[in-house]
Amino acid sequence: MLKVAITGNIGTGKSTVCRIFESLGIQVYYADPEARKFYQRDAVRDAVKQLFGSHVFDENGQLITSRLAGLVFGDDTKLRQLNAIIHPLVLEDFLAWADGHVSEKYILYESALLFESGFYRHFDQCILVTAPEELAMKRVMERDGLTADEYMTRRARQMPQEEKIPMADHIIENNEGRLLIPQVISLHDQFVLRTS
Repeated sequence: MLKVAITGNIGTGKSTVCRIFESLGIQVYYADPEARKFYQRDAVRDAVKQLFGSHVFDENGQLITSRLAGLVFGDDTKLRQLNAIIHPLVLEDFLAWADGHVSEKYILYESALLFESGFYRHFDQCILVTAPEELAMKRVMERDGLTADEYMTRRARQMPQEEKIPMADHIIENNEGRLLIPQVISLHDQFVLRTS
């Protein structure tokens, strides 16, 4: 079984690409949503409160994602500290999840911070979804209701797309000039062939 990672900066369309892979029967582990469950662990909640304050959780102990994001997106040190708590748990969880899918030809791990976290080293192949900056910004502003400044703040926390391109094994261009489905099917066929 191949372990394939997929990443891309904010607004590039990673989730759309993953849904196409899922329509082909491929299992996808979504790192960001999976990471949220770890905030229910007492040890994680305590560590996060110690770093950021108890106000990032509501009265029921649920993480207020927007508050935490507002703190870490403006502070590289705090972002690294948060990642040091969460990333090892996500990797451990993914590897356990992967063990449950050993009969598959390949599986996908979707993460926005694949290269930034160093996680790409754990995968057989890495896919990067790219898009022009203006198009990515437009998508995010429409989808999330962000201002251009808010988009740029979040975007600044990610490695520039140009630096990620040489680190990736495969590029999917989501620029409205090339169709996504044929690009995904081409990669799907390559991965299946490699494991046949």
